[in-house]
Amino acid sequence: MKKGKTAIIMALLIIFSIICIYPLIYLLFYSLKTNEEIFFLNPFGLPTSPQFENYINAINAFNIVGFFKNSIIVSVVSIAGVMVLALPFAYAVTRMKWKFKNAASTYMTLGLFIPIQVIIIPLAILVRQMHMSNTYFALIVPYIAFNISFSSMILATSFRSIPKEMEESAFMDGATIYRTFFKIIMPLAKPAIATAITFIFLGVWNEYTVASVFISNNAVKTLPVGLASFTGEHSTDWGAMGACLVMASIPTIIIYTIFSEQVEKALTIGGAVKG
Repeated sequence: MKKGKTAIIMALLIIFSIICIYPLIYLLFYSLKTNEEIFFLNPFGLPTSPQFENYINAINAFNIVGFFKNSIIVSVVSIAGVMVLALPFAYAVTRMKWKFKNAASTYMTLGLFIPIQVIIIPLAILVRQMHMSNTYFALIVPYIAFNISFSSMILATSFRSIPKEMEESAFMDGATIYRTFFKIIMPLAKPAIATAITFIFLGVWNEYTVASVFISNNAVKTLPVGLASFTGEHSTDWGAMGACLVMASIPTIIIYTIFSEQVEKALTIGGAVKG
């Protein structure tokens, strides 16, 4: 009976895995086909004659390298900016006593409930008045603002779970607050930090609305906006676009592979440290 139950669970997990992996396999096959194969001759099967030149066209004709570089720069700087602001804030509201702490925490939490569509027009006016249009900062500054609330919440939850006795022992041994933060708190909060970085990267890497409004210069466009411009007026090289999508998916897979273990820890134990 137990073996039969295990076999059923394994079969269901295999089916679920196939369902999850199939879109990636389809995208890979899609990137190796001609337009005729994609839409008429062979939409779901293996490529009859793999078109590896689609990747060459994506690099040469569609400037995928430039869009890729822009997305990397915006994502890395945005993640760094969020972490520089969210880590000290989360530590301050969870481990220190100061005036207006609760008000600041509530104000930061309200940022979770503001949809981007509500503020896109005043934000566009602000960006234009600050002469940041068609620059990296036109994206980096809003992305930092959009992600700091969620990241602060994740980090604060993790910091609250760390026993205060560990800090007290460090203080008794002569450690400063900065040394305690970097040597004790941050290493114990690695799962929460990895989770925040992963969600920030996915949000920034795939963001389209802000990038499409604030950026019109091809030299500064990120991948989502650049991919949208590949569609021609009369015809589109869908195979090359598929190649672009495959290459655009690689960083997200790498990020998940690097941080997956830490993210799983954060989701299962909330980054808590018992001692």
